[in-house]
Amino acid sequence: MDGLEIAVPIMLVFFSSIVIITFITARHRERMAMVQKGLSSDEIKAFFTREIRRDPYSALKWGLLCVSVGIAIVVGNFLHEYYHTNEGVIIGLVCMFAGCALLVYYAIASKRGMVP
Repeated sequence: MDGLEIAVPIMLVFFSSIVIITFITARHRERMAMVQKGLSSDEIKAFFTREIRRDPYSALKWGLLCVSVGIAIVVGNFLHEYYHTNEGVIIGLVCMFAGCALLVYYAIASKRGMVP
Protein backbone atom coordinates (compact mmCIF):
# COMPACT_ATOMS: atom_id res chain seq x y z
CA MET A 1 0.00 0.00 0.00
CA ASP A 2 1.17 3.44 -0.88
CA GLY A 3 1.34 6.09 1.83
CA LEU A 4 -0.89 8.35 -0.22
CA GLU A 5 -3.74 5.84 -0.11
CA ILE A 6 -3.71 6.01 3.67
CA ALA A 7 -3.03 9.74 3.97
CA VAL A 8 -5.96 10.92 1.87
CA PRO A 9 -8.75 9.50 4.10
CA ILE A 10 -6.89 10.58 7.23
CA MET A 11 -6.49 14.13 5.91
CA LEU A 12 -10.15 14.19 4.84
CA VAL A 13 -11.31 13.30 8.34
CA PHE A 14 -8.81 15.71 9.89
CA PHE A 15 -9.77 18.72 7.80
CA SER A 16 -13.48 17.97 8.06
CA SER A 17 -13.10 17.92 11.85
CA ILE A 18 -11.23 21.23 11.76
CA VAL A 19 -14.02 22.86 9.74
CA ILE A 20 -16.74 21.56 12.06
CA ILE A 21 -14.88 22.62 15.21
CA THR A 22 -14.19 26.08 13.77
CA PHE A 23 -17.86 26.52 12.86
CA ILE A 24 -19.07 25.50 16.32
CA THR A 25 -16.49 27.69 18.06
CA ALA A 26 -17.34 30.73 15.94
CA ARG A 27 -21.05 30.28 16.58
CA HIS A 28 -20.43 29.98 20.32
CA ARG A 29 -18.27 33.12 20.36
CA GLU A 30 -20.91 35.04 18.44
CA ARG A 31 -23.63 34.06 20.89
CA MET A 32 -21.45 34.83 23.89
CA ALA A 33 -20.77 38.30 22.46
CA MET A 34 -24.52 38.85 22.16
CA VAL A 35 -25.03 37.79 25.77
CA GLN A 36 -22.27 40.16 26.90
CA LYS A 37 -23.97 43.03 25.08
CA GLY A 38 -27.10 42.39 27.11
CA LEU A 39 -29.43 40.70 24.65
CA SER A 40 -32.02 38.37 26.13
CA SER A 41 -32.45 34.80 25.01
CA ASP A 42 -35.64 35.69 23.12
CA GLU A 43 -33.82 38.42 21.21
CA ILE A 44 -31.01 36.02 20.35
CA LYS A 45 -33.50 33.41 19.12
CA ALA A 46 -35.26 36.05 17.03
CA PHE A 47 -31.91 37.10 15.58
CA PHE A 48 -31.08 33.57 14.44
CA THR A 49 -34.51 32.59 13.12
CA ARG A 50 -34.79 33.31 9.45
CA GLU A 51 -37.97 34.02 7.64
CA ILE A 52 -38.08 32.18 4.36
CA ARG A 53 -40.05 34.07 1.79
CA ARG A 54 -41.55 31.80 -0.81
CA ASP A 55 -41.69 32.94 -4.39
CA PRO A 56 -44.83 31.52 -5.98
CA TYR A 57 -43.27 31.90 -9.41
CA SER A 58 -40.01 30.08 -8.69
CA ALA A 59 -41.24 26.96 -10.53
CA LEU A 60 -42.03 29.16 -13.53
CA LYS A 61 -38.54 30.65 -13.45
CA TRP A 62 -36.77 27.29 -13.26
CA GLY A 63 -39.12 25.75 -15.84
CA LEU A 64 -38.47 28.54 -18.34
CA LEU A 65 -34.74 28.31 -17.69
CA CYS A 66 -34.54 24.53 -18.15
CA VAL A 67 -36.71 24.50 -21.27
CA SER A 68 -34.76 27.33 -22.88
CA VAL A 69 -31.40 25.71 -22.11
CA GLY A 70 -32.68 22.44 -23.58
CA ILE A 71 -33.85 24.21 -26.73
CA ALA A 72 -30.49 25.98 -26.99
CA ILE A 73 -28.62 22.67 -26.82
CA VAL A 74 -30.88 21.12 -29.48
CA VAL A 75 -30.47 24.13 -31.78
CA GLY A 76 -26.71 24.16 -31.19
CA ASN A 77 -26.39 20.47 -32.03
CA PHE A 78 -28.54 20.97 -35.13
CA LEU A 79 -26.31 23.83 -36.31
CA HIS A 80 -23.20 21.79 -35.61
CA GLU A 81 -24.47 18.73 -37.51
CA TYR A 82 -25.97 20.36 -40.60
CA TYR A 83 -24.03 23.60 -40.94
CA HIS A 84 -20.72 22.46 -39.39
CA THR A 85 -20.52 25.37 -37.00
CA ASN A 86 -18.05 25.47 -34.16
CA GLU A 87 -19.07 23.63 -30.99
CA GLY A 88 -18.50 26.83 -29.03
CA VAL A 89 -21.69 28.17 -30.55
CA ILE A 90 -23.65 25.95 -28.17
CA ILE A 91 -22.27 27.80 -25.14
CA GLY A 92 -23.29 31.12 -26.62
CA LEU A 93 -26.75 29.82 -27.45
CA VAL A 94 -27.22 28.45 -23.93
CA CYS A 95 -26.28 31.81 -22.41
CA MET A 96 -28.49 33.71 -24.84
CA PHE A 97 -31.54 31.47 -24.40
CA ALA A 98 -31.12 31.41 -20.61
CA GLY A 99 -30.95 35.20 -20.55
CA CYS A 100 -34.07 35.45 -22.69
CA ALA A 101 -35.89 33.01 -20.40
CA LEU A 102 -35.01 35.11 -17.36
CA LEU A 103 -36.23 38.25 -19.15
CA VAL A 104 -39.52 36.51 -19.96
CA TYR A 105 -39.80 35.47 -16.31
CA TYR A 106 -39.15 39.05 -15.21
CA ALA A 107 -41.84 40.34 -17.57
CA ILE A 108 -44.39 37.82 -16.27
CA ALA A 109 -43.53 38.35 -12.61
CA SER A 110 -43.55 42.15 -12.89
CA LYS A 111 -47.03 42.08 -14.46
CA ARG A 112 -48.22 39.99 -11.51
CA GLY A 113 -46.62 42.38 -9.01
CA MET A 114 -44.00 39.95 -7.71
CA VAL A 115 -40.95 41.99 -8.74
CA PRO A 116 -40.44 45.41 -7.11
